Amino acid sequence: MTKKIITLTLIMACMAANAAKPAATEFTTRAKSAFLVDYTSGAEIYAKNADTLMPPSSMLKLMTLAVLFDEIKAGNLSMDDRLPVSENADYKNPKWYPASKICLSTGQTITVRDLILGLIVLSGGDASVVVAEKIAGDENAFTGRMTTKAREIGMPLSTFGNASGLPDENNLMTSRELATLATHIVRDYPDLYPMFATKRFEFAEHQSEWCHEWGRTHTVNYNKLLFIMPGADGMKTGHTDSGGYGMVASSVVGGRRLIGVINGFNGRGHDDLANEMKKLLNHGYATTLNKVFYNAGDDITEIPVWYGRQKTVMATVDAPFAVTLPKGTNVTGLRVLARYNDPVAAPVRAGDTIGEIIAERDGRVIARANLVAKNRVNKIQFFARVIKNIAVIFGGK
Repeated sequence: MTKKIITLTLIMACMAANAAKPAATEFTTRAKSAFLVDYTSGAEIYAKNADTLMPPSSMLKLMTLAVLFDEIKAGNLSMDDRLPVSENADYKNPKWYPASKICLSTGQTITVRDLILGLIVLSGGDASVVVAEKIAGDENAFTGRMTTKAREIGMPLSTFGNASGLPDENNLMTSRELATLATHIVRDYPDLYPMFATKRFEFAEHQSEWCHEWGRTHTVNYNKLLFIMPGADGMKTGHTDSGGYGMVASSVVGGRRLIGVINGFNGRGHDDLANEMKKLLNHGYATTLNKVFYNAGDDITEIPVWYGRQKTVMATVDAPFAVTLPKGTNVTGLRVLARYNDPVAAPVRAGDTIGEIIAERDGRVIARANLVAKNRVNKIQFFARVIKNIAVIFGGK
């Protein structure tokens, strides 16, 4: 078995899309931290203190939602299940007086669907407690689930002190890791993600007159980007007096998705925050472009299989493989390589990682992804393997 490297693509001229264009104005922000990433390629477009741990305020609720979405995906909860509201989530609990909430009452029940919309649109801290107590028994145990989830999806630094994002010394996340979480939510919950584009949610089951009146004026999503930027479809805002404003946002323009994070923004409110995020996202669209080499399921290269019922297996990717480049740059010398063991040992299942695909520019790796098997290749039986070995000994293949 040998490691084989083949060149799939070699670009020796400028891409046509890189025709001369006026230079875009460099983006600057008053936010303490910001990060912008291309969803398809994973390329960093802009970063300011992106690896600095900061209080995430209500942006932390994205992790609460991710854990909840896992329960739904696993079939442990359905959208119509009704969950009980404890005293910890009651609107009369002093911690909810200044905080965002759905306005729930002890003893009532609420559907999972309304909890999700309450978390997304109203940033309901009370909803996060209902979720935590249902899934883990109490909020403290739920933070353990949040931490486990964070580590599983590539967030080694984030820590959690509660499920709501209310001020707690253990609530710390980086802008880069918030973008990692956002990418995970978009990619892994395609049936649930569209709920993040909901502009208005009117909860119809308030149990007290005070909550009923309160709810009449609390229906519009705090994410004002949804109202001012075509293509914006999520995700979550946050605010504390000490930490300022923050937002995790996603938008699709011209078929291309970017994910942006801003934290520690001392603006004049959520409208000001939305305008700052719009500038960040538009900066990414104006100054960079994507070159997609392969889409999910495309035939890339055939790899020999040892002891297989078929001699080769077709390699593909399970997500688009692309690079993000500054507009107007010369990409001479950009090449795409496939690396894999030759041969791959059977059995091979569809989706198994069988190598990697790499984009290099000037000898530096700028993108990489797994090569996966497009189809299954079963292993030949024992006696067939004996015959194969004898053939190899005597110079056969």
